[in-house]
Amino acid sequence: MKTFSIVVPVYFNEANLPDTVPELLALRTRMDEDVRLELVFVDDGSGDRSLEQLLAFQRQHPETLKVVQLTRNFGSMAAIQAGLSVATGDCVGIIAADLQDPPELFLEMIQHWKKGTKTVLAVRSDREESLGQKAFSNVYYALLRRFAIPNYPAGGFDFLLMDRQVVNELNTIHEKNTNLMSLVFWLGHRPVMIPYVRRKRTKGQSRWTLSKKVKLFIDSFVAFSYLPVRAVSLLGVLFALGSFLYGLIIIAAWVTQGIEVKGWTAMMAVLTFTSGMQMIILGVLGEYMWRTLDAARSRPMYVIDRIIQS
Repeated sequence: MKTFSIVVPVYFNEANLPDTVPELLALRTRMDEDVRLELVFVDDGSGDRSLEQLLAFQRQHPETLKVVQLTRNFGSMAAIQAGLSVATGDCVGIIAADLQDPPELFLEMIQHWKKGTKTVLAVRSDREESLGQKAFSNVYYALLRRFAIPNYPAGGFDFLLMDRQVVNELNTIHEKNTNLMSLVFWLGHRPVMIPYVRRKRTKGQSRWTLSKKVKLFIDSFVAFSYLPVRAVSLLGVLFALGSFLYGLIIIAAWVTQGIEVKGWTAMMAVLTFTSGMQMIILGVLGEYMWRTLDAARSRPMYVIDRIIQS
């Protein structure tokens, strides 16, 4: 018998879990008889009653449900990685705890997996979200496809199924400050993509804040593209060349025409502009250096406090 594991990161999902857990458990009766279900919920330092609810469900379904408790909040990517390290399935799915993604789609994913597909991605063809959220997502994925990972799904994905081989490959990668979904795509296994419309969140408040979105945006480009550092290098060359040419023009005008060199206002404008560009360049280089330092420290991506299982 094959085992299908589902990893669910949980962070302040008290309002969602009473619906999410039963819907995932209901998959047991809809899957083929030769597939066993394993649910791995990872509590990422929730400050509400999420952990209490998960423990109650685990006591009711000890043969199916595992609860992984992290010592604090490490972020959704780290929580998923913690769940992947605990999941024992021959194939492993990932889904959010807020039911914006339809769990029943896993049934179709499993059929593709049985035919030999290593990764099955549920790709968002549309979102029942605000125009602002849609605009941010569209820009992010367009830039990711153009400058970092060609052929990346235009609508993005974080709802997927992977073969055990892919999970093992991810478990050997200890890269911090990255986008786990981009890593899955980067591994190169030819995926099957299933389009779907992501539903509107009906319960609870999303913790996917603007600051976290910006961090993911930066992490994605620093981890999967050399564009930022190459862009600042090009800017440096262009500014150096422009300054050199401007200097030659001033000297030539003074020598040939006797023009008195003036321009305190222009000089200060150029100076402040170039100083600002230097700060931007230092900031981009600092992003790379900080990530190098973080990797050199060799601190774990997450710390598991305990695993509750049968």
